[in-house]
Amino acid sequence: MQRLCVLEAGCGWNEELDLGSVECSVIGVDDDLPELRARTRTRRDLDAWHLGDLRTVPMPPRVYDVVHASHLIERIPHAELVLDRFVAALKPGGLMLMRFRDRHTAFGYLDRRLPQWLRRLLWHAEQPPPAVYERVASAEGMRWYSMMRGLVISEEYTSRDTMTGFGALMSVLFRAVSALSHNRLPSAYSEVTMVIRKPENRFARIL
Repeated sequence: MQRLCVLEAGCGWNEELDLGSVECSVIGVDDDLPELRARTRTRRDLDAWHLGDLRTVPMPPRVYDVVHASHLIERIPHAELVLDRFVAALKPGGLMLMRFRDRHTAFGYLDRRLPQWLRRLLWHAEQPPPAVYERVASAEGMRWYSMMRGLVISEEYTSRDTMTGFGALMSVLFRAVSALSHNRLPSAYSEVTMVIRKPENRFARIL
């Protein structure tokens, strides 16, 4: 079996990958911040890693079978440009596994609106993940991005994993925000997971 090449995008915040018995090489990338560097150094699943500006950090084209980006695009600026670099780094036929907190949910709305001191308190962390939430950090935004780039969304799921860590009081607040928005900001989920495929033929027409 051919050894898989995996790009772990957002390696400074994420947990170690458990790939079982799959033979693979895992390369990590993330912003170059002190807390991200410290966390990256503790990871044992990475064969190599590069921290820096994600618009310029080394990502050779058509190298990776899989790009895994969990909880990254909602915390970075220039998210579409960074996504373009991930797509370019994928081999034709490769997969991009995206997981992100949706800006168009009650959780996403509060996370990007609350002051930093309150976010720090709620996240139980000295430095919670940044809350940038550009347009592409939503189910609607990612569908639009994929259509414009000729990518295929093979699977899509929603979950409320992040919300469950904030306690009963915050759950009431999430539901209140949803009700006040007439459910335009749903509280039924906080995160979206998508499996996005890069077509082998870039001239293929997606119907």
